Amino acid sequence: MPTERFTFTGHAGHELAARLDLPEGPHLATALFAHCFTCSKDIPAARRISARLAGAGIAVLRFDFTGLGHSKGEFENTSFATNVNDLVLAAEALKERGMAPGMLVGHSLGGAAVLGTARKIDSVKAVVTIGAPYDPGHVTHNFGDALDQIAADGVAEVMLGGRAIRIGQGFVENVNAENLADDIANLNRALLVLHAPLDSTVGIDNAAEIFKAAKHPKSFVTLDNADHLVTDAADAEYAAEVIAAWGARYLDLRAPAPPPGAPEGIVRVSEADTHGFLQDVNSGPKHHTLADEPVAYGGSDQGMTPYGFLSGGLGACTSMTIRMYARRKGWPLEHISVDVNHNKVHAQDADSRNETQADKFTRVIHLKGALTEDQRAKLLEIADKCPVHRTLERSSLVETKLA
Repeated sequence: MPTERFTFTGHAGHELAARLDLPEGPHLATALFAHCFTCSKDIPAARRISARLAGAGIAVLRFDFTGLGHSKGEFENTSFATNVNDLVLAAEALKERGMAPGMLVGHSLGGAAVLGTARKIDSVKAVVTIGAPYDPGHVTHNFGDALDQIAADGVAEVMLGGRAIRIGQGFVENVNAENLADDIANLNRALLVLHAPLDSTVGIDNAAEIFKAAKHPKSFVTLDNADHLVTDAADAEYAAEVIAAWGARYLDLRAPAPPPGAPEGIVRVSEADTHGFLQDVNSGPKHHTLADEPVAYGGSDQGMTPYGFLSGGLGACTSMTIRMYARRKGWPLEHISVDVNHNKVHAQDADSRNETQADKFTRVIHLKGALTEDQRAKLLEIADKCPVHRTLERSSLVETKLA
């Protein structure tokens, strides 16, 4: 996944640091990611979710709010309102590059911020919150006894996540005064609410309030056992897959025209995990799946193996070919299923130099319906005429080039 350094000017004139995660294939849409309170663009959840969305063709800009991470400025002088302003400016910077964001994704207080920002960005069609509070003032419970010192001195250091963060009175007053009810009720964008029932930082009742206040189209997905920061890689990848699949319904995903000699377009496969074997497989603007190896062979078992895809292609083509013939003949074929077994294991073959064993695909076809024996025999004959079957039976030319 290509990642570019990206900077833009924030609300107070400071340079804000960002990362633009780009798809390796066609750029289908752009998302803007708002990180959690006092976090940064580089926390594991932000990186993983952005990477998975990029793998599905959606570019993601994630940036550090003013005074955090690698962005300049003083955090103690910021507020919830300035976070919203920074999001608007980030969207404008993307628009200037011809990548106006169609989706906003916000984590924790960043989720509240995208709810307060969405109506200010015309290009946004979809909004996603992850562990977001319904009341932005919820974050002040993390300040504990420091609230009195902040009120007395105007600013105080608060220990958050093992770090000392200077919090100003302006932030406390602004975040307590925020009310998102109107923003949520009049969002006029599709909304996806992701929240974990066991979230001890922002209770799931916040998600219920957000969902109740919003109008349709809206969706709610539980993140099961995830913690508030979505630190587990599997939880982050699940969230990203849900976001990508859900977002495809509301974003205008358009792939470029197929190049000459590739009538069905390009199937792009790109590595998603350099430590394992997980691959993103993209075909066109709306078709994304995963390829992998079993855990026993060093993979994470999140997708079919390459041989599994090969068997799946044969089975799908067989079923489609039989259906087309039966439909044309008007035969009473109610249902088709095809079981395909391949006599090899991909992970073993990948490490083996023994190429003498012939590939054998065993195909068992199940036909349901009031068919005569002659009709069933004819459909069995037709199965051998499926294009993938014929491709596998004859030699194919694979031309390989370095990009």
